[in-house]
Amino acid sequence: MKKNERLEHDLLGDRMVPADAYYGVHTLRALENFPITGTPISIYPEQVRALAEIKMAAARANNELGFLDQNKADAIVKACEEVIAGKLHDQFVIDVIQGGAGTSTNMNANEVIANRALEIMGFEKGEYSKLHPNEDVNMSQSTNDVYPTALRLSTYVSLMGLIESMDYLREAFEAKAEDFKHVLKMGRTQLQDAVPMTLGQEFSTYAVMLGEDIERVREASRLLCEINLGATAIGTGITTHPQYAERVRHHLARISSIPLITAPNLIEATQDCGSFVQLSGVLKRVAVKLSKVCNDLRLLSSGPRAGLGEINLPARQAGSSIMPGKVNPVIPEVVNQIAFEVIGNDMTVTMAAEAGQLQLNAFEPIIAHSLGKSITHLSRGCRVLADLCVSGITANEERLRKSVADSIGVVTALNPYIGYAHATEVAQEALISGRGVSELVLEKGLLSAEDLAEILRPEVLTRPCVPLAKQKVANTAR
Repeated sequence: MKKNERLEHDLLGDRMVPADAYYGVHTLRALENFPITGTPISIYPEQVRALAEIKMAAARANNELGFLDQNKADAIVKACEEVIAGKLHDQFVIDVIQGGAGTSTNMNANEVIANRALEIMGFEKGEYSKLHPNEDVNMSQSTNDVYPTALRLSTYVSLMGLIESMDYLREAFEAKAEDFKHVLKMGRTQLQDAVPMTLGQEFSTYAVMLGEDIERVREASRLLCEINLGATAIGTGITTHPQYAERVRHHLARISSIPLITAPNLIEATQDCGSFVQLSGVLKRVAVKLSKVCNDLRLLSSGPRAGLGEINLPARQAGSSIMPGKVNPVIPEVVNQIAFEVIGNDMTVTMAAEAGQLQLNAFEPIIAHSLGKSITHLSRGCRVLADLCVSGITANEERLRKSVADSIGVVTALNPYIGYAHATEVAQEALISGRGVSELVLEKGLLSAEDLAEILRPEVLTRPCVPLAKQKVANTAR
């Protein structure tokens, strides 16, 4: 045995493990078996902390029930506290995509916590006769209740961060809506001129959309509070004390500050991934709508001279290696790509949930990785979009004003006064001749200049109002 190695044993035989590693033989074999992405589970620190929180809660519950002595329980708890505080995360080395329904991840946690607890007790790493990864750290547990519970806890915490990021972006759009509330422009349907609106109204819709989706994320997060801890292998609770499930839930809720409940049917909860499917669908909804907003920003800023050119996005970098002076909408583009990824991740989650068989779903690792990517990238994307794009948007007010003045779409506002037939006639003539709607209406004597000016005021054009003729009748009646 080399000086920088230690000998460990599992059911397949003996293996040498790096002496300074906190992980053990089970983790070592998994490293060899799953060289898939090169991305370790520690990329999701919330998941590592959740695993430590579960091991801490289990140690306390087992100690209360008389199955784990005080010295071992104290050492396990202290080791878990260190992991929760951010230490030893570099020892969580298992690939995010793995076979075995998360067993490798669970054993990675068991071994790291056991070896750190051994050090705390004054022993060497690997002295498992003093404190064992399976016998002690994993007492009253199975991967099949630990892993999905850790996934629920870590996802819940990540969702709180996503909600904060979405709200941050919502506030950025609200601020722009206020800045642009006086700026009149043409609205469009099917990319054709429709009726006037304000740029502030346009930006306020983006804030409202985000606000609605924040509530949908909150709703989905509540489904994650139901856990199957105490189910052990398939949900029957074999190897646990009758009081264990409630005691471990109590401790875990206090440690995590999440309002956890134990699933009423642990056999069902151990095999069902419905809450993950629901959440993934909500994330897809967020991504689709956010991508639509970015499409709008790219379209509204297109040009700057040969496109719509209604708004200016802040210049972030040179846009071309060959075209001098070109600046591209790179921030909306990157958020679009995040959305594409999230939509793809949703399909992965869907297929993984569907592929479960009988009492267990073996594909929760890819569910964990897919949800982790979606939440992390959406959260970062919202903040990047807010800080590097939305907050710096400016309006080309003169161009917007001219587009309203030149538009045939304003004729719609005249329908209540001159009738649909006359309005159609004016619109057709304006389109053919290139003359303005107002000019033609006055020329044909359809309205007085005073009434026309009143009807085409911005505050009249952009919200519901009583037609001018009815106003006059009402004033006369008074």
